[in-house]
Amino acid sequence: MSPASSQGEHFTEVVVVRHGETSWNASRIIQGQMDPELNETGRQQAIMLAHRLFKEAKPAAIYSSDLKRAAETAQTIATACGVSNLVFDQSLRERHMGDLHGLKYDGAVRSSPEAYKAFSSGDRSQEIPGGGESLNQLSERCVSYLNAIAEKHKGERVVVVSHGATIEEICRHADPTSSVRRRIPNTSISVIHISGENHHWILENFGDVGHLNEDGFLQSAFGGDGASA
Repeated sequence: MSPASSQGEHFTEVVVVRHGETSWNASRIIQGQMDPELNETGRQQAIMLAHRLFKEAKPAAIYSSDLKRAAETAQTIATACGVSNLVFDQSLRERHMGDLHGLKYDGAVRSSPEAYKAFSSGDRSQEIPGGGESLNQLSERCVSYLNAIAEKHKGERVVVVSHGATIEEICRHADPTSSVRRRIPNTSISVIHISGENHHWILENFGDVGHLNEDGFLQSAFGGDGASA
């Protein structure tokens, strides 16, 4: 199937990537919508990701969360691929984690039991105390934004740079039959074909970190997976 068309539908190829590693990832601290920047490992991951995307078809545009860790990853890709159409938007931000922001995952149940209970309840409509989002709210904002991108870029390839929990929701929407929690390594690539006409989603590839294998960064990429926990 070509991303451009299938049975009369015009698809956009959306290459969804997670930002590079931060020191908070490495320390398993809940980032949410807090704004740490990439660490040195994350910058090297972003460079390797950008080199890989440079070898593939040039994207028509790059869309990114405006948080520093995603924005720097997106800028690295844009520079390498020669893409001037770079858009930053809050719709691609990580899930708002409310009172869990800044806590270590391993200690969150003790530090903020009510927020942790809401987070781990399994109820998709449950908001996290302290202004945190429910999974349904997170899904609504990121899915709506990607549908708008698909409408604008029918038959084209675009790159979307976002965060662990956000990408998990995007992939869940594309493949709702999968109930297994997905692991979203830093700078992993997932490819989704989205119809700009009827918003039909197809998950073509998930969690690809082949660009990290070559340079021995795979362990670092998997080591700080806190944002998607």
